[in-house]
Amino acid sequence: MDGQTNRPTREQRALAILRVVLGLMILSTFFENLHKGAYTPAGYKGVIDFYINKGSAPGIWKAIESLLSANARIVGPIQGLSELGFGVLLILGVATRVVAAAAGAFLLGLWISELGTSWPWELAMYVVVAFTLAWAGGGRVWSVDALILRRNPGWRLG
Repeated sequence: MDGQTNRPTREQRALAILRVVLGLMILSTFFENLHKGAYTPAGYKGVIDFYINKGSAPGIWKAIESLLSANARIVGPIQGLSELGFGVLLILGVATRVVAAAAGAFLLGLWISELGTSWPWELAMYVVVAFTLAWAGGGRVWSVDALILRRNPGWRLG
């Protein structure tokens, strides 16, 4: 907030816009994947096996993907719930720094998985935005975090 007017700064509003747009992107991807059946055991396994067979991720990453594929019955729904949670929580601005960092780590992992299967810059900006929100605090305005901070000014959120 601007010290003289208690209004959000231009930078805080810009971060809030990035937070909401990132949340909308993740949420829309969740619904697209849900519609495709990507969170079912067979659907999830198919996606991960595609990355293993067609991608150019490092060998250690492919080993992790193999573990995920072998446990698709458990991991597929967890990924779906994670994507749903990231999207909703970012849009609402709840625990923004933690959620943005977790979303950034998830998107970075997806970027590594997609190496060699799609345009390498396709996810890069989303990864940067997520980690920037975690670092700079994209939940200081237009968010649940901001409401909590207004009532508890000593807390470190947003």
